[in-house]
Amino acid sequence: MSRLPLIGVTTSEVRSVVTPTEQGEPPQREMTLGIPYLTAVERAGGLPVVLPPLDPDAIDPLLDHLDGICLSGGPDIHPAGYAAAEDPQLGPTWPELDAFELELAVRADARGLPVLGICRGAQALNVARGGTLYQHLPDITDGSIRHRQQEPARLSTHEVRLEPHSAVGRALREARTSVNSFHHQAVERLGGGLRAVGHAPDGVIEAIEDPDHPHLRGVQWHAETLVDRVAQLALFGELVRVAART
Repeated sequence: MSRLPLIGVTTSEVRSVVTPTEQGEPPQREMTLGIPYLTAVERAGGLPVVLPPLDPDAIDPLLDHLDGICLSGGPDIHPAGYAAAEDPQLGPTWPELDAFELELAVRADARGLPVLGICRGAQALNVARGGTLYQHLPDITDGSIRHRQQEPARLSTHEVRLEPHSAVGRALREARTSVNSFHHQAVERLGGGLRAVGHAPDGVIEAIEDPDHPHLRGVQWHAETLVDRVAQLALFGELVRVAART
């Protein structure tokens, strides 16, 4: 490929401007996306492109121009996406954004485009493949791991055990990796063709992949804030490397 691979990065959250300045625009809904996602793709050798939540009719023309996808983090995924009732502890959701991101994941998957899901993005990959989510982790964990840490995102708070022959394990070149943790939900039933290849000490699934796909991987931690570590940057490096061949 003579150009840098174009990696689309989803914006999975919408916020409202609450305190506009006198010189600024009026209050309105705005997309939000952490800059570290874009920095991680750039450092890995790709060219990041921010993807707004568009009408489904725009997805295929958009994918025609992209070489890979990074599904970013964000709020809880509404259980309507996997035909479940709402848990009383379900956090804030944006069903219209879920609809776009899940359809994007389905269509990118069908094309064989390389996809990397981060936190919510990993959950979206699972739901797009027909899997389900635990809506409120404290209901099913023993409390030994804080999955919503208070420490800064650049700091690790627990380990993840990786399957040694998995694609994620090979990319990180580690059997155990230290990660951060900022999630309320997690993979419950795996989607079709997916394998759980990373687990927290309390059993929560932390990494998934499809061994028969060119590159379909998801990690539950926020790797984009840990790319000063060679192993974590390698997750984005693998995405860009495979995207360069598409």
